[in-house]
Amino acid sequence: MPSLTDAQPTDRHPFLTNLGERVRTLRARRGLTRKAVAQAAQVSERHLANLESGTGNASVLILLQVAEALQCSLFELLGDITTSNPEWLLIRELLSNRSEAELHRIRLLLSERLGNPAEDQARRQRIALVGLRGAGKTTLGQRLADDLGYAFVELSREIEKFAGCSISEIHNLYGTHAYRRYERRALEESIQIYPEVVIATPGGVVSDPATFNEVLSHCYTVWLQARPEDHLARVAAQGDMRPMAGSREALEDLKRILEGRSAFYAKADMAFDTSAQDLETSFQRLRAQLREALQVETA
Repeated sequence: MPSLTDAQPTDRHPFLTNLGERVRTLRARRGLTRKAVAQAAQVSERHLANLESGTGNASVLILLQVAEALQCSLFELLGDITTSNPEWLLIRELLSNRSEAELHRIRLLLSERLGNPAEDQARRQRIALVGLRGAGKTTLGQRLADDLGYAFVELSREIEKFAGCSISEIHNLYGTHAYRRYERRALEESIQIYPEVVIATPGGVVSDPATFNEVLSHCYTVWLQARPEDHLARVAAQGDMRPMAGSREALEDLKRILEGRSAFYAKADMAFDTSAQDLETSFQRLRAQLREALQVETA
């Protein structure tokens, strides 16, 4: 495939070709001439012609100027899926400027409307634990599964089975995209195989929206929270001293990761703080809260 910098008129890069088609379509939709758009975008008409033909490799700032001239977002110009047809555009317009709470309610209503009662009941018999490493997902997850009589799945181990190598080897040999594919496959198979299960998910499961949506759609999701200091201490207690090698830097990195992921973790059905008490107390309180939420009869 030709690179963006090497693309020639006779060997146009597919991205540039599609970009040019979108520019022409948007210009036609707005009823604007090429000259008018070029003037509004403060670029030469020839430059715009090259862009529309798929032979021009415009900078991000130029694309931003063209988007403003066409009165559209940069995402629409670049081909975001939510701009691919009129229905997507109308739906996106309805959702724009909504608060986080409103969007959350809308997502739940859509899930309920598009799903079915049987699947909702099945979702409540699968419990997914999310959160950073060291939150207690494996330890508490195994105990919950034993208490409920459910299967227990540590998703990281299932990913390694699919790949035939360790998590670190997957990243080193095949890259992050391959890891995400294995993660999605392992999750889907666990959901399909086990009608009653407790799943301990990797901390980064929220990094892929499609995979995390599978978690939220098919499992009653619990965010196990902990103070950053506890995360590091627990990982070290498991025998992994690497995070402690530069403890101050590691703590700051962990805080940044947690800050970046918290908005997604917060989409869970329940949040539970594992730093507030010891392991046994955490288990008993989490057990009680889950049984009340899921209306599980005490054995």
